[in-house]
Amino acid sequence: MAVCDVVNSSAEKVGEVELNEALFNVEIKTSILHEVVCMQRANRRSGNACTKSRGQVRGGGAKPWRQKGTGRARAGSRTSPIWRGGGVTFGPKTRDYSYQLPKKVRRLALKMAISARNTEGNMVVVDDLNLAEIRTKDFVQVMKNFEFKDCLIVTAGENTVVAKSARNAVGYKVLPVAGVNVYDILKHSKLMLVQGSIAQLEERLMV
Repeated sequence: MAVCDVVNSSAEKVGEVELNEALFNVEIKTSILHEVVCMQRANRRSGNACTKSRGQVRGGGAKPWRQKGTGRARAGSRTSPIWRGGGVTFGPKTRDYSYQLPKKVRRLALKMAISARNTEGNMVVVDDLNLAEIRTKDFVQVMKNFEFKDCLIVTAGENTVVAKSARNAVGYKVLPVAGVNVYDILKHSKLMLVQGSIAQLEERLMV
């Protein structure tokens, strides 16, 4: 097993932790990461855009004017797509864009994303990240200690104080182990793991 330094919130080394190579040193295949990120982005699409066809627009029962003798083009309905206020031709309809990849593929991609940050040297393990109160300034100061301009912080459980302190700080996101995903890991250039989350990650992914 590889060994990683454990630091405190002031970026000072306070110990070491062993990392499971089956989780933190997996061979990275960009094609698998790409597939999972595409799936996540598709699942997040709302798909709520919806337009009315000429048959769904209100009105159109009476012919606007007689067929001949007016000098104007023939018109059979006010709901025609070429009329203002008419229907839309081939417009979008409400749809579900979501789909699923096999669970093994999703789990492997998550291991690869974590391994990528570890092998790049962009992953740090902190012993604890408890803030005294909900205060953005305190959270930003911790990030400045590590010189992180954007970072995904993974906590062992729901940490409301840290999560709320990071809400107004641009470039940072706090997630519990249950919410860790490939897209957010790759979106942020740095990955910070609270030491207690490592065992939970192994329990979740090493099945």
